[in-house]
Amino acid sequence: MITITETAAKKIVGNITKRGLGVGIKVGVKTTGCSGLAYVMEYLDQAPVTRDWLKYEQDGAVVWITGKDLVYLDGLTIDYVRQGLNEGFDFKNPQEAARCGCGESFTI
Repeated sequence: MITITETAAKKIVGNITKRGLGVGIKVGVKTTGCSGLAYVMEYLDQAPVTRDWLKYEQDGAVVWITGKDLVYLDGLTIDYVRQGLNEGFDFKNPQEAARCGCGESFTI
């Protein structure tokens, strides 16, 4: 199960509207960094056609995740936060055991 906060959903829908193209975002993990895994996110212009993709919808936003990435992302909450001059998507994952000092990678 993946949760998208109302704030994140508004940002996703707003960004797709600005782009003028897109069906949602895909979220996954890649091997990198000092802790081993990092979140990756990109906008999708068309829906994936293979069966291994899972679709989550909330407040008009659509998030796609592959079955292999769901192992690492099950329970994930996607939020959008502003802190001072910085803003961006924030991933809260109950499976994270630790994050590296810079916050770019994590381990399960």
